[in-house]
Amino acid sequence: MNLHKSQNHVCILMATYNGERFLTEQLQSIADQTHQNWRVIISDDSSTDNTLAIAREFQHQWGVDRLEIRQGPKQGFCQNFLSLACDTTIHADYYAFSDQDDIWMADKLERAVAYFNSRNESQLPRAYGSRTQIVDEALNPLGFSPEFTLPRSFRNALVQSIAGGNTQVFNQAAKKVLEQAGPQNVVSHDWWLYQIVKGAGGVFYYDPKPSLLYRQHPNALVGGNQHFKTKVDRMLYVINGRFKDWNTQNYLALCNVNHLLTKDNQDILNIYGIFRNANLKDRIRLLEVCGLYRQTWRSTFNLWLATIFNKV
Repeated sequence: MNLHKSQNHVCILMATYNGERFLTEQLQSIADQTHQNWRVIISDDSSTDNTLAIAREFQHQWGVDRLEIRQGPKQGFCQNFLSLACDTTIHADYYAFSDQDDIWMADKLERAVAYFNSRNESQLPRAYGSRTQIVDEALNPLGFSPEFTLPRSFRNALVQSIAGGNTQVFNQAAKKVLEQAGPQNVVSHDWWLYQIVKGAGGVFYYDPKPSLLYRQHPNALVGGNQHFKTKVDRMLYVINGRFKDWNTQNYLALCNVNHLLTKDNQDILNIYGIFRNANLKDRIRLLEVCGLYRQTWRSTFNLWLATIFNKV
């Protein structure tokens, strides 16, 4: 396999657990990438099906230099991904998260690398994420993830994750911040990447063009949000306190790495903490002071609802 050594090297970080049904298609879609200078590291959380057998078959085809298999920390998908992203021994020009059950479009890596190469600030933490085309188990189209058009900022990242980890690619400067932060106890690796990159004064680019087929199936850990039922469920997350629990978890992690944030974002985080524990009148005032916002009118309504009922 020609690696095109002149191209930037991408290390693909894949977390697996009992993924035998779709892993072959995912790995094949990586093999079919137009950008060929990549390697894959699979961190498996003690799968009990044929996941490891499939991974070893591809390792035999590609060689151990292109596919490394590790044992995961067995603490859930988020910590599995972070065990890779925070590993200081993993080196590349760029890094891409990969789920075990999607299908990457052939130009996924090429487009992400082209974005990074169009920017000169290599020392600035940068991350790339995109929309997805949502499909069912048989790859029948179900729609697309929302197209977000508002600015990507720390104020947004505090209360919303905008791009799935399966779409995300990030540079060495972003990985360095993740390494310095360490494997924090956060809700999800993709939301954390958005928060930590923006918090550290970096750039998060959102590509409105889908980069993969996002497969929806009963065992998927995180689902799409194109269905009415899912939108209702997300509103219920506000009412039942799950949204607040998520925010608390992420807030405590951000407090742990406060020294990695810019001074302006440290101030925003401080106001955010006061806002979350204030009375109703002050919460409404501090929501404006803090400048929190979400990307759509529906999710903005949910944020105001959460503010009123002290569920942020």
